[in-house]
Amino acid sequence: MLYHFLVPYSDQLQFLNVFRYLTFRTGGSIVTAMVVCFVFGPAFIRGLKNKQAEGQPIREDGPQSHIIEKQGTPTMGGFLILISMFIATLLWADLSNQYVWVVLLVTGGFGMIGFADDYQKVTSRSTKGVSGKARLLMEFAIAGIATWWITQISPSDAAGTLAIPFIKDFLVDLGWFFVPFGAFVIVGASNAVNLTDGLDGLAIVPVMIAAASFALIAYLVGNAVFADYLQVNFVRGTGELTVFCGALIGAGLGFLWFNAPPAMVFMGDTGSLSLGGAIGAISGATKHELVLAIIGGLFVLEAVSVIVQVASFKMTGKRVFRMAPIHHHYEELGWAESTIVIRFWIIAFILALIGLSTLKLR
Repeated sequence: MLYHFLVPYSDQLQFLNVFRYLTFRTGGSIVTAMVVCFVFGPAFIRGLKNKQAEGQPIREDGPQSHIIEKQGTPTMGGFLILISMFIATLLWADLSNQYVWVVLLVTGGFGMIGFADDYQKVTSRSTKGVSGKARLLMEFAIAGIATWWITQISPSDAAGTLAIPFIKDFLVDLGWFFVPFGAFVIVGASNAVNLTDGLDGLAIVPVMIAAASFALIAYLVGNAVFADYLQVNFVRGTGELTVFCGALIGAGLGFLWFNAPPAMVFMGDTGSLSLGGAIGAISGATKHELVLAIIGGLFVLEAVSVIVQVASFKMTGKRVFRMAPIHHHYEELGWAESTIVIRFWIIAFILALIGLSTLKLR
């Protein structure tokens, strides 16, 4: 919004030229989202506590310590993240850029699905929310529309193609299959983050690390000079997603203030589904879907641990892990919650560095 209001006057007031620069507007979106969280967070959490007297329902089949330690903590904190992100993005981004609207569509759509899920859990005092089939159907519908939209606004030589990490100037043309593939990436990322969100602060920091990584990727991929130097595929317009990633980072930092152990609020499905979906959509727009599997490797590990656990139990009647997702396995081994969270943050940071190395190792 500021871009459209102020840039036209930059010829008369030269200092307004700073609003042309992605780096300046990204910094502004980080600060804006963080400030919104800090200012409205306390009142927002008080409101949630008033509405959710008993807090988020705790799984009885989960770690027993959670029943005591986390009882009464309100959920739906992801709504605070979304509000902060949307305000910052709408304020600082170039709103004529369609990639911004695609990612906002996924973020908002998945956020509403998560909100419905959280609301049903809270009102019914049950850990069962919206049915899994209905949730997946809605997620794939939104992700499919978003992926189709991306193919329509992508350069003709990149639309419907898949880039392979570590190999320069090589695209696999998926044709019509790109839409279901892209939808699968978005839905998979969304639910992987959702599975990771099981301990105080565990999901939000890796999400911010992934957002920072894709902020850099979007900036480089959307710049013809940098893309040519790094021999990555130039996708005009994706640089504007840097501003959105900045908003996500700022909102994440603000939310972490309240979500740090012991958490005052949980992000819930409202936050985890929407943030994971946003990262997945950005990876599709920037042609870095496979790199997402590296940068978001922690989320992949969490999701795979659940798949392995379920498959093993159904086929052999035995469990591979003491409890899934895998962060609960380490809780059952006696690791302190803070130890698990910080070590998983370190793993997420290392994987992000490996993922970013694909930009140069070609």
